Amino acid sequence: FALLSGVLSKMGRKDENPYAPLNLLADFAGGGVMCALGIVVALYERTKSGRGQIIDASMVEGVAYLSSFLWKTQKLGFWDRPRGENLLDSGAPYYETYKTSDGKFMAVGAIEPQFYEQLIKGLGLDSDKLPHQLSYSDWPKMKKKFAAIFAQKTQAEWCSVFDGIDACVTPVLSFDDVASHQHNKQRSSFIKNDQEEISPRPAPLLSRTPAVPSLKRDPFIGE
Repeated sequence: FALLSGVLSKMGRKDENPYAPLNLLADFAGGGVMCALGIVVALYERTKSGRGQIIDASMVEGVAYLSSFLWKTQKLGFWDRPRGENLLDSGAPYYETYKTSDGKFMAVGAIEPQFYEQLIKGLGLDSDKLPHQLSYSDWPKMKKKFAAIFAQKTQAEWCSVFDGIDACVTPVLSFDDVASHQHNKQRSSFIKNDQEEISPRPAPLLSRTPAVPSLKRDPFIGE
């Protein structure tokens, strides 16, 4: 479905095959979420007209519509280069993931100049001695420089470096670690059922009528 919508052609690193974003994009986002949105919109319209209607939720069209940003920004310099060489597709050194010395990863999303400056400081570099942030021709060299620096510390050490700094640098958490992260603990973003199995809390969170998650175990297949 993602490939028929054209979106898959944009996903992947330079000189690599396009890669599938699990089944999150088509099945769940372009299919399930867009269908749910259609149901909500139809229910709201019914309060005015008193009439029901058929909701045509195509996964191909859902994914294509979700990619409207890609379509609308093609002529603004966001996607005018080959796959893997653009701002948001791993082309930019400041919008990328980097491996740490303990085999884990840090995610960097320092697009805005003020965030980028904090990133550079956190890495121990001097921006006056580096190419301009938007110098596309220098991006490959800068990515190698950033990668070499991130490889010198553990994920925990980098978290300590960037803790409390607006550099848009965060750890790439595993499923085993995500529930114990301080941010997620404070928001109670993950819940445990009666079998101690962890899963995400229902979202979005409504202020007056929040969803009440079931803490019972998931049903067995066929149950």
